[in-house]
Amino acid sequence: MSGAPDVDYTATSLRPDWNTLPPALHESLAVALGTEITAAGPPVGSGFTGGFAASVHLADGRRVFVKAADDTMHAYHAYQREAEVVPQLPAAIRVPPIIATAHAVERVGEGGPRWFAVVSEWVEGRMPGAPWTADDFAVVTAMCERIAVAMEPSPLEGLHAFIQDLEGDESPLQIPGQIVAGERPLPDRLQPWVPRILPELADLVQLAPEAFAGEAATHGDLRPDNLLLDATGTCWTVDWNWLALGPRWMDWVGLLPVAQHQGIDTAAAIHGSPLTADVPPEHLDCFAGVIAAYMMRNADAPPPLGCTPALREHQRFYAWTFLDWLAVRRGW
Repeated sequence: MSGAPDVDYTATSLRPDWNTLPPALHESLAVALGTEITAAGPPVGSGFTGGFAASVHLADGRRVFVKAADDTMHAYHAYQREAEVVPQLPAAIRVPPIIATAHAVERVGEGGPRWFAVVSEWVEGRMPGAPWTADDFAVVTAMCERIAVAMEPSPLEGLHAFIQDLEGDESPLQIPGQIVAGERPLPDRLQPWVPRILPELADLVQLAPEAFAGEAATHGDLRPDNLLLDATGTCWTVDWNWLALGPRWMDWVGLLPVAQHQGIDTAAAIHGSPLTADVPPEHLDCFAGVIAAYMMRNADAPPPLGCTPALREHQRFYAWTFLDWLAVRRGW
């Protein structure tokens, strides 16, 4: 491979149509919404799961957005977490409000799967970053700065520290060192110079406990396909189900390597933003290194049950672009 994978984030999911969902869930949603669902649009193409996600039209004239999954999917718990979190977010954060939730059992008395659906207001918008433009980047940066103010200290109780997600036998903090030691293969189709920098990367990620310290509530998965820009220039955020405590700059910096890959001057942005102007460069590099290592962990493995093959191409693309970002900053 001579470059980063080409991932179309508008076409990464394989989702069911409305008509394939169980009638019991249709009925439960109609009760929760107080009106019938008269039509459903095509499922959205973004994301990596098999959960249902589409706009629907209601008999009372409204248009809303429905996500639904059964209890065999990861999305089942993710959607419930989103329904719990969104109503608690500060008003300064533009997120489509939750209208209703619904539960159903596919075959009552026969041990059929349980279903959960969450309904939010419909927001007409587009994904930024396809590719990034200077104007879109400025709007998203301003949004991240507002979120940081609203979420530090965390307005939500009970969140764990993001560093806890990096612990365990499969910790990304151990991945570069394991590859160097020959205990784990280097993923295919990365830059040819990656073996040379792995020892430095292994040392860099060990700064994580210090670099990831913070009391801000972070989104934790703020990719372009979790952002919407509407016609007024407002930036909306979605998929709030991975929150954890960390540094206030974390979500924004997670957008920078891909933005740089598409021509944005992220060095100037880092120096100019109040999120990062005073942050030690090694902390930013450590964060990028941890994300790259995390994305390298299972890049060659089959996707988890319920996820599409595009997940692994996304991971390879992120590993590539985060390593490229570090190469510019560290002279690799």
